Amino acid sequence: MMTSGDGGFKVRPVNPALRTTPLQSGMSTPVTTLLAVLLLHACSPIGALNALAPRDGISVTRDIAYAEGPRNTLDVYAPRHGVRAPVVVFFYGGGWQTGDRAMYRFVGAALAARGVMVVIPDYRLHPEVRFPAFMEDGAAAVAWAYHNAARFGGDPRRLFLMGHSAGAHIATLLALDRAYLRAAGLIPERDVCGVIGLAGPYDFLPQASDAVKAVFGPIEAWPRSQPINYASALAPPMLLLAGKTDRSVDPGNTLRLASRLHAAGAIVQVHLEPGISHRAIIVAFADTLAFLAPVRRQTLDFIASQVTCGERISEASAARFQPAPATRE
Repeated sequence: MMTSGDGGFKVRPVNPALRTTPLQSGMSTPVTTLLAVLLLHACSPIGALNALAPRDGISVTRDIAYAEGPRNTLDVYAPRHGVRAPVVVFFYGGGWQTGDRAMYRFVGAALAARGVMVVIPDYRLHPEVRFPAFMEDGAAAVAWAYHNAARFGGDPRRLFLMGHSAGAHIATLLALDRAYLRAAGLIPERDVCGVIGLAGPYDFLPQASDAVKAVFGPIEAWPRSQPINYASALAPPMLLLAGKTDRSVDPGNTLRLASRLHAAGAIVQVHLEPGISHRAIIVAFADTLAFLAPVRRQTLDFIASQVTCGERISEASAARFQPAPATRE
């Protein structure tokens, strides 16, 4: 294991046994490398990944309303004969300003083909709204998943939040600031089994660009928007993944949040993937590009390892902690 250098927690190195090599996939190295370059840099790489995503053994239900409004709809990807499948609510990125759930069919299909029910919601974006409106949408989508998972073969007692980039911010803040899910009728430490954050911004204000600052409103609201300020022993277990060569979101966000969670006594796993960019860490969920990084296998292993959901913290412990965020006013 490799020590991070701040906070005293451990960063787990990549297990070579989990990495799918080009030769293992039955493709020659030059052909695979060329395919990766084309998919990562083509005009519509996401379209190619979605076209190649699994279709057998999964069912897809689209355009389900989870709240009022044109952006408050979601799609469900489920194992066709799933019984009590774990449930993942996936929030995509886009700087809280762009994005569409249809772009991430390859994520939903890849996990559903491996026994996981996936819910991918849209949410309102800036400039239509500012923080915390998209957080409220996220909480409503999670509540919908909790109450409706059984209809699609999912187990609401094994509910996970997952996100990439801005979506990782939404997923982690929903789990750490208990107010959002409580307002939607859920209790994070009881109802959320775990969180998977991919290349997320967790500690980014006031250093962010003016465009990002505009999303989060007046300066007095900024502390409430930072997941790191809510780290506590009540946090659900977290798997935080980032690429070492991410030039869009500083991987230091991942290390700082992991350090704060570890110091608070929470369960956190960290993997920093060498040579992996901001885009590569999410497209590696696709079958075609899974050789780039073992993030899909790490995610599935993390989900499988969480077998005591809702039993981690007793009522007495919950009453004892009642944490306050470090910088919330």
